[in-house]
Amino acid sequence: MARAAAPTDLTDAELELATRLRLSVMRLARRLRQESTGNDDVTPSILSALSTVARLGSVTLGDLAAAERVRPPSMTRLVSRMEELDLVEREQDDADRRVVRVRLTMPGRRFVDRSRTKKNEYLVRRLAGLTAAEAALLEQALPVLERLVKDDT
Repeated sequence: MARAAAPTDLTDAELELATRLRLSVMRLARRLRQESTGNDDVTPSILSALSTVARLGSVTLGDLAAAERVRPPSMTRLVSRMEELDLVEREQDDADRRVVRVRLTMPGRRFVDRSRTKKNEYLVRRLAGLTAAEAALLEQALPVLERLVKDDT
């Protein structure tokens, strides 16, 4: 599947592979979200934004919106909700007082850490049920999956 083809140009095998991959990834992502929060106030959008803030550190609202691929007004509302939950706080940029940055609070950091731990524990339990050959095959496939999700912007 090295070529970029229109869906109508795909072979049955290529379409089947794409369909199975999409469904498997969506189901795994849904299951990991279910494992991670334990808090009905934390939506998948909030969890994603929190993970991005954890990865990027203190980040501007614009950069956070771009990283999450949402419009700035949507991110402003999301950050306001995260502030209400005491997961993030806004701070003025030291270099430019007009710029507002978002950073995790200590409860936000603990929430992200707990969420990651729960998701990893779930995956470890699932991986333990694989044969050695299946685990090796999955390990070999990881670089390919990582290439598929690498940001192409």
